[in-house]
Amino acid sequence: MDFFHKLKSKKIQVSNTDDFGNYLRKKWEDAFASHLTPLEKKRIHLHTGSGESGFLWHVFSYEKRVCEKEEQAKLAFDRHYKDTCLIFFQHAEEVFLVESASDLKAKDLLLADGEYADLYVVDREFNWTFVVTHEHGWIGPFFCKRGGEVC
Repeated sequence: MDFFHKLKSKKIQVSNTDDFGNYLRKKWEDAFASHLTPLEKKRIHLHTGSGESGFLWHVFSYEKRVCEKEEQAKLAFDRHYKDTCLIFFQHAEEVFLVESASDLKAKDLLLADGEYADLYVVDREFNWTFVVTHEHGWIGPFFCKRGGEVC
């Protein structure tokens, strides 16, 4: 069962589209990594050598932005008010729209694998993000509010 259907099976109101991943990755970078210079972004591998997206979550793993990590990140995400959320991925164009997202919990997002393994959850205004990495259990997850304040 793929990740989308795993969410659906948990009675989470989710729909998907195939065309906005690149747009949302850029918007996420603008919201959470705009304070970095191009050289700083290069040093933390935010982009690949060809300019494509590397791993946006490196802004957290290289400690270039204040955030909650690991268990504290999961708790912060679970406690944070969520209405409508967007879920997008590092290596896929697919985007999930989650409505009435108050029931969406960190444990639901840890089910992702394959091309969905690096996932980003944001509210529509990009005021906060929850990130699950393919390095789960070693690096991440992360939770961050755009203003940088820690929960």
